[in-house]
Amino acid sequence: MKTFGDNLKAERLSKGMSQGELAKAIGVKQQQISQWELNKVEPGLSSVIALLRALDIDFEDLIDGIDFEEKQV
Repeated sequence: MKTFGDNLKAERLSKGMSQGELAKAIGVKQQQISQWELNKVEPGLSSVIALLRALDIDFEDLIDGIDFEEKQV
């Protein structure tokens, strides 16, 4: 099963960008990109929008193949 982090990393690499370059493009630290790619932290909406713009991709590209099972409370 794919994750948001897997998709983010794949898209970043397909654009030939390092984590540092992507971080600079959207105004965050490189460690933040790493946290997202490792699925340790989920980005907020404004960060997702910045990622889409910086990578020139659609939202569907970031969520392709992710299983959004409803979590049981």
